[in-house]
Amino acid sequence: MLDDLITSGRLVDLILLLLVVELIALIVLRRVRRTGPRLGDVLPTLVSGAFLLLALRLALTGAQPTWIAASLAGAGLAHVADLVRR
Repeated sequence: MLDDLITSGRLVDLILLLLVVELIALIVLRRVRRTGPRLGDVLPTLVSGAFLLLALRLALTGAQPTWIAASLAGAGLAHVADLVRR
């Protein structure tokens, strides 16, 4: 059961969903309580992580290497954007 959850990519889907929930929670926290990090401070990191998770999902499900490389490139670009912003 756990093997199927991992090899099918469903576990990565769940983690990506949790990442979206985290983003929504941060936005709500910032707007309602005026606390927490600004969206611009965390968005590049979340985008980079999402691209890395997408690359993992693609690799687990046997996608073409071009799509995996594109996802890794997206993660790299988001990381560079974060470094430049800082």
